[in-house]
Amino acid sequence: MPGYKILGACNPKLAFQAIGHEPKVGAMLPCNVILRAVEGGVEVSAVDPQASMAGIDNEELKAVAGQVKEMLATVVAAI
Repeated sequence: MPGYKILGACNPKLAFQAIGHEPKVGAMLPCNVILRAVEGGVEVSAVDPQASMAGIDNEELKAVAGQVKEMLATVVAAI
């Protein structure tokens, strides 16, 4: 298999907030970021935290997931 890495990305402050809003969400942390060798470079992809939390009916948690999504998108775009 070509180069492939799975990394865990976590912002402890936001993780603490998320767990405070929904204790079971800890099982879904950290967010996965994947680095995969492709022809001519490396593909970077990340889980969409809003999509992964969509099944949980908790507005506070959705707000935290939105913050995390923005942060991950900024990091991936900067690479």
